[in-house]
Amino acid sequence: MIGRLNHVAIVVPDLSAAAALYRDMLGATVSAAQNLPDHGVTTIFVELPNTKIELLHPLGDDSAIQGFLDKNPSGGVHHLCYEVTNIITARDQLVSGGARILGSGEPRTGAHGKPVLFLHPKDFCGTLIELEEA
Repeated sequence: MIGRLNHVAIVVPDLSAAAALYRDMLGATVSAAQNLPDHGVTTIFVELPNTKIELLHPLGDDSAIQGFLDKNPSGGVHHLCYEVTNIITARDQLVSGGARILGSGEPRTGAHGKPVLFLHPKDFCGTLIELEEA
């Protein structure tokens, strides 16, 4: 069902500093910051030859990832994103197998303008999983 790893998301306390670290110290190509109000985050993508790193920072006081930063002030890995060919088919197959979809269970538009869903970390070895339709 899952395809390639689309990205690894890392919550960071300072988005500009994290972008500079990847760009200046590691020599990576770094996108401009993008605000995603529906998700409560500002995101920057670091382009790698085989995948991407998504740098996440809270957008607004009620951002869902602010709690993550409160518990992990230095930041850390937040989720893994895998591609699927059909997000509705993937969702239905996962739900029939007992997996829990976070939120309403309906796909939302993600940072790449494509439908995404998040899977409950307790169902996937303690790891928050994002599925993105490719």
